[in-house]
Amino acid sequence: MKNQEKCNNKIRQTGFFIFIFKFLICNYLGILPAKAATTEPVLSVVQSQENKQQWAEITKRLQAINMNYCVISIADVKSAADWGDRQVLFLPNVETLTPAQAIALEEWMSKGGNLIASGPVGSLSAPGVRQLLRSLLGSYWGFSLSQTQQIQASKTKKSEWANQNELFGRVHGGVLIPNDVATQATAVWNSSDNPAAVVTTERSTFLGWRWGTNTASAADLDSNWLKAAITHHLSAPANRRQKIAGASPTCATSVATAPPSPHHPIAIAPSPAPIDEIDQLEQAVRLDIAPNSNVPISNNEAIALQQELENLIGRVESAYLAASAHAARVGDVSTSSSSLKGEQTQLASTRTLIPGREQAIEQAKIVAQNIPLLIAQKKYALARQQWLATKANLWKQFPVNRRLAQAEIRAVWLDRGTIVKAGSDKELAKIFDRLAQSGINTVFFETVNAGYTIYPSQVAPQNNPLIRGWDPLAAGVKLAHERGMELHAWVWVFAAGNQRHNELINVSPNYPGPVLAKNPDWANYDHRGQTIPVGQTKPFYDPANPELRQYLLNLYAEIVTRYKVDGIQLDYIRNPFQDPAAGRTYGYGKAARAQFQQLHGVDPVNISPSQRDLWQKWTAFRTQQIDSFVTQVSQELRKKQPNLILSVAVFPLPEIERIQKLQQHWEVWARRGDIDLIVPMTYAQDTSSFQRLAQPWIASTKLGATLLLPGIRLLSLPTVGAFDQLQLIRDLPVSGYALFAAENLNNDLQTVFSNTQGQVSSTINEPIPHRQPFKTAAVRYTALQSEWQLVLQNDQLQLPAATISDFNQQMAVVQRALDQLAASPSAGNFIAARATLTRFQSQFRIWMRQPATDNPYQVKAWENRLATIERLLRYGERRQLR
Repeated sequence: MKNQEKCNNKIRQTGFFIFIFKFLICNYLGILPAKAATTEPVLSVVQSQENKQQWAEITKRLQAINMNYCVISIADVKSAADWGDRQVLFLPNVETLTPAQAIALEEWMSKGGNLIASGPVGSLSAPGVRQLLRSLLGSYWGFSLSQTQQIQASKTKKSEWANQNELFGRVHGGVLIPNDVATQATAVWNSSDNPAAVVTTERSTFLGWRWGTNTASAADLDSNWLKAAITHHLSAPANRRQKIAGASPTCATSVATAPPSPHHPIAIAPSPAPIDEIDQLEQAVRLDIAPNSNVPISNNEAIALQQELENLIGRVESAYLAASAHAARVGDVSTSSSSLKGEQTQLASTRTLIPGREQAIEQAKIVAQNIPLLIAQKKYALARQQWLATKANLWKQFPVNRRLAQAEIRAVWLDRGTIVKAGSDKELAKIFDRLAQSGINTVFFETVNAGYTIYPSQVAPQNNPLIRGWDPLAAGVKLAHERGMELHAWVWVFAAGNQRHNELINVSPNYPGPVLAKNPDWANYDHRGQTIPVGQTKPFYDPANPELRQYLLNLYAEIVTRYKVDGIQLDYIRNPFQDPAAGRTYGYGKAARAQFQQLHGVDPVNISPSQRDLWQKWTAFRTQQIDSFVTQVSQELRKKQPNLILSVAVFPLPEIERIQKLQQHWEVWARRGDIDLIVPMTYAQDTSSFQRLAQPWIASTKLGATLLLPGIRLLSLPTVGAFDQLQLIRDLPVSGYALFAAENLNNDLQTVFSNTQGQVSSTINEPIPHRQPFKTAAVRYTALQSEWQLVLQNDQLQLPAATISDFNQQMAVVQRALDQLAASPSAGNFIAARATLTRFQSQFRIWMRQPATDNPYQVKAWENRLATIERLLRYGERRQLR
């Protein structure tokens, strides 16, 4: 009826013959007459890097709705005005928004704008952005469905606008999770519990699939849903205004009834600067708290903010306890027992020794308790401000001037850029001096980068042209060993080149690297036949190529036989990032295609994710090529150097998603015993996000006896923020950490590291866990015992006398068993030590029931450290008793 009224109004402005013509047209089609190119659009469509490859199909569907629209490049949006002055904004599969863009979007909607979004919107954005989008859309993308499902109507009255038959069909999408009862599930999936497929609020509609992709849905269904959503929002009484006040009218206009022409161009967003996949992951987990934002905070978010403050309090107290226990072990009474009296707030304060710490902790506890109250009162900005101020004050309380580190792996990636900049043995020695003073005991030395070796190789076609008349690897091994450090050769495996490195050496951006330039048949390709996927910077090798595999094996054998390296670290042991649901796939090298076709009778370029069984076989095939190569490297190199430590730098994505997007299945490598260290690149700019990335792998039971070494990225981290993440690691069941990278180890960080973990005379022979696991287990247990003895001396655990006596006796039994195993590794001593430790762990949980109610964080940290010792024993069984 609304379309008919608009049509009649238009008719009144015309002559009789035109009246008859338009009347017939309106009644025959049931729609508005096709508008001229100058007619104002009501819809703006956002183009981004994520939907650029889908743009041809998106355009076809937009043209089918018979409505003019504008195109806005996401790269041009910096303020609310940049979102345009049209009444409806469409974000088709836009996964990356900056915090400024999200805040601008909120402001734009507050002025009357209506938002339609599809796909995992904002999924690659910072956590703060994702939370804001949840608020604006009334829901969020929960998870992808494993197969296509039927969309069906919801039974709510408010969803009557979306019950036409043409809106329902089979779609491959995801489940949307509504925020609250005010959010309507407009359509649902025909599966158990009928989860939401489309969600609507007063000013937004969220479509739970990647709109405009043939692998997700049919074109007609897409167009029908978009048209229905636009009509729904424009028909609302609050949306009768023609434009959004204060917004920019400029955007490229397209006529929906015809393809783009020179007179009506669609602005194609310029391709943004390529972003490394790990950068995207870091941004995806970033927690941004805007202090003055009054955006509502959900109950779940309130709990998370409260929990993070409580955890930070726990980390501060745990750090002081470790520092005090260390001081007690080395005989520094002045900073042991007396300082501990302020460690827990129920004990007497020592403000004169450590001014403000106890007060800061007490205030922090009050703020943590009050956050839910402030949120209940809708004082969202005040809650955020108090949270940030309290966090900053707690950070100041860390004992960054006192030794507190345990025996642990303290690794750093020494990057090619820093090595090249050093340029000589003398300057490289200065770097190793800094690392040694900072307590670093393991160096991942970048040895093969972008196809070039850092040393004069007889296997590789070319060593790095930035290195002249110098062998950095030989120098690095010597310098590390002189300082009691290990050096592991860090090698790029399947990444063959790097456009950024090409700029440094002044060659063509498209140069594939020296190995592929010499052996083009070893190249890998994406679904378009390109060696470098869109938005990325590196060509990759084909892991299925037997000649390529042998070349890499020969190269690594050269490294471990010519140089006394202590280990090899495999990086880029994967394919480049893909998104099969969005049509971005990779792995079509000549060898891979031929082998897969021989196995299954079909060329993989002719199959798609919609062919589920074949696609799973193709994914499994590509994954197996990488799995088998890791096994081959492990077996071949250990024959040449039995004590070699093999580590892998890996992505911390969920297992199934990682296999689909990277074909990187490191759980298999760990279970087989192919590797010693897993180094997940758990890069995050705040500690809570870091913990969310690392926790699934820390708690995993799929890693066998392999040790876990979470990675911390120093870039953009404040000094105390880096220390906070280190303290969390020390309270978790892991054996150390790895820092990326040496170039970011500034003077402030060096000072803190030197104070808290640096080499001193009493610890210069401290064991490295992957080299001496049994000795490390005994030393770490001694440190743990020191903490328990200190808190017992201060009557901090509030245990009965009989329990304390039993506790002390059992502590001593475990220590003797671990010391005996460290001094004389044998199967018998191992069995005895492990059995004794297992009994102690069980009893410890009983002893700590009451203390766990008073200080749950510290008790959990102790349990985690016991778990670390148990893991070291299992690793030692594999390494030292095989």
